[in-house]
Amino acid sequence: MRFLVSIIFTAVLAFIAGLWLDWWSIALAAFIVGLMVFQSAAKAFVGGFLGVFIFWGALSWWINSENKGILAKKIAAILPLSGNPVLLILVTALVGAFVAGVAAISGNFLRSAMR
Repeated sequence: MRFLVSIIFTAVLAFIAGLWLDWWSIALAAFIVGLMVFQSAAKAFVGGFLGVFIFWGALSWWINSENKGILAKKIAAILPLSGNPVLLILVTALVGAFVAGVAAISGNFLRSAMR
């Protein structure tokens, strides 16, 4: 149950923080959730990873569908993605998810060190 709560709380907190802060606010959100929710280090990493992966993947897909994929196709053509916007959305979600996973496990380790 805590694992599901950490995923949802990470996604919601990342969304709220993203309204006012830059992209790195996902790390801050995942760090806070890793600090507050008691679970193992592996579950903290995966919880932060999945929370932001789902959030950034859905947000990227929504932005892509709103502009009919024009921007994503151009950026995917610049990067070595063969002009595939779906691959760009996946890479975007993976980068954000890795940042959040590392931040969540850092929060978990800080909580363990403070005990």
